[in-house]
Amino acid sequence: MQVPKTVRVVEVGPRDGLQNEAKTVPTAVKVALIERLAEAGFRTIEAGSFVSPKWVPQMADTAAVLQALRRRPGVAYQVLVPNLKGFEAAREAKADEIAIFAAASETFSRRNINCSIAESIGRFVPVTEAAKSAGIPVRGYVSCAVDCPYEGAIAPAAVAEVAARLAALGCYEISLGDTVGTGTPARVVAMIEAVARRMPRHRLAIHCHDTYGQALANILAALESGIAVVDSSVAGLGGCPYAPGAAGNVASEDVVYMLDGLGVAHGIDLAKLAAAGRFISDALGREPASKCARALAAKAA
Repeated sequence: MQVPKTVRVVEVGPRDGLQNEAKTVPTAVKVALIERLAEAGFRTIEAGSFVSPKWVPQMADTAAVLQALRRRPGVAYQVLVPNLKGFEAAREAKADEIAIFAAASETFSRRNINCSIAESIGRFVPVTEAAKSAGIPVRGYVSCAVDCPYEGAIAPAAVAEVAARLAALGCYEISLGDTVGTGTPARVVAMIEAVARRMPRHRLAIHCHDTYGQALANILAALESGIAVVDSSVAGLGGCPYAPGAAGNVASEDVVYMLDGLGVAHGIDLAKLAAAGRFISDALGREPASKCARALAAKAA
């Protein structure tokens, strides 16, 4: 199968990327980052999450971030919510979309949110019902879609079951996450094919971490399997506090560079994206994880 002619890249850095940073990132810096990403051309940006500040202190200022943003027309500012309380906070902050999450691994689910997969999905029933009533779109995430740090390999059928249940709740799109970054192209394709037997491919997205350096290869395999939505994180920010050793998300700069090479339309300005990556990396006091960003900086120098 050929790659899609157009791909939507979902920027997850401001939430999935920054949430694991030990250094507190000021609200103004988060706002500036999100505005730079919108200026670069992203149309869906994870702006934060309404989870307990006790567990994810970096996201405690999400409401303030949303309030301070100069919102760009045509951009959906999405936030992650774990329950109805989180949804109410998101609605009050005027989030454009919400995201909910479930794991394909029972052990990961219990260690992450202290409940079974079935219980986690049950918690989202009132959330999705409230979102539907309010006219707020819901995106679903499935973590451990290839491997679990505790259980090892996850059966593709198990991923398909969780994805189908989230879709049945009303999620317009399901993002399939290689949380620990151990996937390889053949395994990613096998997982996608299993999920695609339960729901249309146009409702699926791929979310890769780069622990073993396979993220771009896995994304290309997903594109060749008919997936047209890719999650990525500016400067390669991120990781997973519940997945020991997991590297950051695949860098948005690297994904965009690859898409350019494939002749795939995506609407993102690579130079502006790289500048946004340098901005947040400078704020964190380190170099971008993106090889593309580093190469562009070296070329400019």
